[in-house]
Amino acid sequence: MEGKVALITGGSRGIGRAIALELARRGARVAVNYVRNRQAAEETVAAIEERGGEAAAFKANVAEPEKVDALFDQLDRWAGGLDILVNNAASGVLRPLEELEPKHWDWAMNINARGAFLCARRAVPRMKARGGGAIVNLTSLGSQRVLPSYVGVGVSKAALEALTRYLAVDLAPFGITVNALSGGAVETDALRHFPDYREIVEETRRRVPAGRMVEPEDLARVAAFLCSPEAAMIQGQVIVVDGGLSLVG
Repeated sequence: MEGKVALITGGSRGIGRAIALELARRGARVAVNYVRNRQAAEETVAAIEERGGEAAAFKANVAEPEKVDALFDQLDRWAGGLDILVNNAASGVLRPLEELEPKHWDWAMNINARGAFLCARRAVPRMKARGGGAIVNLTSLGSQRVLPSYVGVGVSKAALEALTRYLAVDLAPFGITVNALSGGAVETDALRHFPDYREIVEETRRRVPAGRMVEPEDLARVAAFLCSPEAAMIQGQVIVVDGGLSLVG
């Protein structure tokens, strides 16, 4: 990945941070996007630089078109183009249907699906200009399985997977791969927001065939592969990294 430029949305913590570090380790210049936690983004940049890589932090709410436009303008000035887009930014409110307000629904759809669309819309012309590229969208098992209080987030992630398939077909002729990456129960800040977090962790560790929780680095290595030339013929797929959990019900 030497000489490649990668943008990781929501790249300051958790899975996004792990992907940023892995792509940088493989030689990519990494743009770390964040929306609020500047300190975490700068810490991720510093970690990359300490290992000899090149990175920069960029603030933008990916759900807002004008913010995305400004983000890509800044990216152009910093790197002069883009080869890899990882749509990792995600958010949502965990409530059952009766307690889920329209604003909660809109929030999840705007960040998780609309944000990926807006970023891809700006990334694709830059990738075409460089002869190809890769887009990886971070989704969730809740897009296919019904999880407690997950309706708003789950539907938005299902929309993201549909977007993945449409983009994959449209962009394959231009040498741009588009795939989705779905993790199981990954022990991150996002998982800790679940009201039954402790129970989820204990149940997952008991049931997962691999015998442990998925770690952000597990997803990062697969994301890096999907961004590599070796994955050139993988298109429109949802790659599940869950230690076999989804196979046992």
